[in-house]
Amino acid sequence: MELGIYTFAENSRDPATGTSISAAQRLHNLMEEIELADQAGLDVFGIGEHHRPDFVVSTPAVILAAAAVRTKRIRLTSAVTVLSSDDPVRVFQEFATVDLLSGGRAEIMAGRGSFIESYPLFGYDLNDYDALFAEKLGLLLELRKSTHITWRGRHRAPIANRGVYPRPVQDPLPVWIAVGGTPESVVRAGTLGLPLAVAIIGGAPERFTDLVDLYREAGREAGHPASALKVSINSHGFLAATSREAADDAWPPYLDAMGRIGRERGWPPPTRQRYEAERSPRGALLVGDPQEVIDKILFEHELFRMDRFLMQFSVGSMPHAKMLKAIELYATVVAPAVRKALGA
Repeated sequence: MELGIYTFAENSRDPATGTSISAAQRLHNLMEEIELADQAGLDVFGIGEHHRPDFVVSTPAVILAAAAVRTKRIRLTSAVTVLSSDDPVRVFQEFATVDLLSGGRAEIMAGRGSFIESYPLFGYDLNDYDALFAEKLGLLLELRKSTHITWRGRHRAPIANRGVYPRPVQDPLPVWIAVGGTPESVVRAGTLGLPLAVAIIGGAPERFTDLVDLYREAGREAGHPASALKVSINSHGFLAATSREAADDAWPPYLDAMGRIGRERGWPPPTRQRYEAERSPRGALLVGDPQEVIDKILFEHELFRMDRFLMQFSVGSMPHAKMLKAIELYATVVAPAVRKALGA
């Protein structure tokens, strides 16, 4: 099983100090985090796309291209690319370029996005939310197959036998489908034979087992081999030397970030009691000491038999030194123990 990290590169104020660092400093820190993950032996690093003041990455491919020339072996993926509001031709070209720079380590994790700012920003109608993704995903998959494309759809100008360059090292360039829990989305991924990334950020992980089973069933019925039907579980987490230190470090930024998003969406505010319940062995948060995180990853592997596990470091703005320490613990303590337990 591959083990990795994904981040949205949040740069909201530090709840402890009330201040925030510059966007330039946050990106500098992010490069250090990716380099450490690579050097310490993690398998994957993912970068999310957002168009909001509290996140500094709106173009994951640009960050991944920078990371490509500063890393040696770690796979570099978006987490996610908001394909519905982007141009699949440009997405393919950008990630083909990352693939060339990295020597074949690029991936696209395509999704519809958990925020909607990109739709009006790039001139798309939210009423076309589902249709945009389906059509653009279809075009992206055609671009993987053929250098010259002839294509027509409803939401983009047609393409008449045009060449799309550069071509990537990997053939095909990996495309994962990221979902938040809708059956239609997992069936689409299975039917297309594309690997599936499932975000589990709250509640009991067991409630997602039926979705993963549905994905694999849809893939089998469509005639895809089991080896093509890969699953990634993506969850929030944080590590420190002790459980209490991890919980106390992660709680203030978690409260700030989830409270802010909750106010926008009408969710009840986070409580410390609920947070501690989510940290428990059967909750969705992987916040704790290394052994707690090891146990929870192995528990989720029993549930899902996933091929990849990605942890979001962190929810809210965390001091850079604590982020680096958490990455180090994940790579040098948690990952080796998980690999050994799974016979890797």
